[in-house]
Amino acid sequence: MPNGIRDNLRRRSGALRWSAVLLAGVLLMGIAHFPILRGIASFLIIEDVLRPAAAIVALGGQAPFRQIEAAKLYHAGWAPLIFVVREGPSSDAAALEEMGIKLPQEWELSREVLIHRGVPPAAIVIPNEGAKGTLEELRAVYHALQSKDSPVILVTSKYHTHRTRLTWHYVTGGRSEPIVRAASRDPFDPDRWWQTRRYALSVVREYLGLANY
Repeated sequence: MPNGIRDNLRRRSGALRWSAVLLAGVLLMGIAHFPILRGIASFLIIEDVLRPAAAIVALGGQAPFRQIEAAKLYHAGWAPLIFVVREGPSSDAAALEEMGIKLPQEWELSREVLIHRGVPPAAIVIPNEGAKGTLEELRAVYHALQSKDSPVILVTSKYHTHRTRLTWHYVTGGRSEPIVRAASRDPFDPDRWWQTRRYALSVVREYLGLANY
């Protein structure tokens, strides 16, 4: 096996082990103490007061809830544009294309949801830069913004709001104020997140992301 592939597998295996250890520690720490478990999730959730902004950003993932929220904010008049970022190239998509199979990309699905919710296509901005992960996604948006100093509304999942705000501050150097909003229909529940594997892993990933930040 080539060294590069071996190193990549070793890193991924290490990350998975740390995720499992962190998740196990969290559950053991809070299994008999509900407020601790709730506090772990609540720390990840923030929301800012709405005010007029240059644009709304519907972060990729959890379709259609983030896009539905972005459309609602657009129709309420909080911003004239909605940004959706393309995914960066992936080996999975390339392999499927080699077989003549083309699946709709996440950004295309996001755009369709927005249009379905009454957002005019002219109000949907797709930056030229692709992205893998929140950092690259927000960087692509900031590069595409005409007004670098104006506030921007960032719509994401509840558990992802805290890290989204920190990442925007990092990307913009504090020049643009983030208005972070959680998708109101996001089913994540800070009172029960540990009972669902998907959300338990999401919480672990968020804390790993915060540690990396």
